[in-house]
Amino acid sequence: MQTKISGKKIIITGASSGIGERLTWHIAKNGGIPIILARSINKLEKIKEQIEKQFSVECYVYKVDLEHRKDRTQVIANILTEHQKIQGLINNAGIGIFEDVMHMNEEDIERMFQLNVHALIQITKQILPYFATLEGEAHIINIASQAGKLATPKAAIYSATKHAVLGFTNGLRQELTDSKIEVTAVNLGPVQTNFFLSADPDGTYQKNVQKYMLDPDQVAQKIIRYLFVKKREINLPWWMDAGSRLYQVLPGPMERVLKKQFAKK
Repeated sequence: MQTKISGKKIIITGASSGIGERLTWHIAKNGGIPIILARSINKLEKIKEQIEKQFSVECYVYKVDLEHRKDRTQVIANILTEHQKIQGLINNAGIGIFEDVMHMNEEDIERMFQLNVHALIQITKQILPYFATLEGEAHIINIASQAGKLATPKAAIYSATKHAVLGFTNGLRQELTDSKIEVTAVNLGPVQTNFFLSADPDGTYQKNVQKYMLDPDQVAQKIIRYLFVKKREINLPWWMDAGSRLYQVLPGPMERVLKKQFAKK
């Protein structure tokens, strides 16, 4: 059991499925108290029921559409009013739509930036003053992407949002160096989740990268291992992280050599 988690309240956005759902499960398994947010209240209520039955810990659910500023502002305000000593925030909610820039519609661009960037920054900013008042530790974990380090065709807009998440996370970490608030970025390759229902509706990309896809439960376990532990980044899979690092040194040669691989969307 991860004893650092036991008894701590942790907010998880996008918790109704995929990584968020598995994070909720493992937090509860380790004695933590999940506060879970998503649009689908029915899914959240089912998760709450299962967790409370199996682990005998409390789980709180909040319905919210994070694409809307007023909605997300209000739900965080409610949570901070209704709960004492929240110590963790995992900004997990996100969306991807794979399309070349010329054919991407403005509504999809707006959706990605609202959910991936604006909601993440706004929620973090709203909760920071509260974290600063805590006598104990607090931890902010932002789910970014390997795409934030290495952009590929048909993911220019998605990569731009994740570049923004990484930039925000790295800057925020430096601002909070002298505080008890830890800040961690999680950079992932493709994960087998509902993310691809919108990102890749015809299944082409999923088929091409199926053997490389990460398991959401294993991803959640890795993140939980570093919750309330000083950790700059979590990068999965290791070989994709190595490729991202090499790209920073040799972008031109890598784009030429991996042209077909990059274009699998």
